[in-house]
Amino acid sequence: MAIDVTLNVMLAVRKEKSKDLAAHIGITDANLSLLKSGKVKGIRFETLSRICDYLECTPGDILQFVPDTVEKDE
Repeated sequence: MAIDVTLNVMLAVRKEKSKDLAAHIGITDANLSLLKSGKVKGIRFETLSRICDYLECTPGDILQFVPDTVEKDE
């Protein structure tokens, strides 16, 4: 199982720049870039809350559960 980060999509829908979001939520552009690419192991709820507040969305709009598609041998 995996979590897919669709923050880029929400930024595009809201016509917002990554740089502006990073400044608003108080993280570096580099850390936001890592988050957008899904290369992080976790996110603080406070950071997630600030992103959702800025983009006027819910966590489900930027995080998506992707179940494994591996078939088990019977």
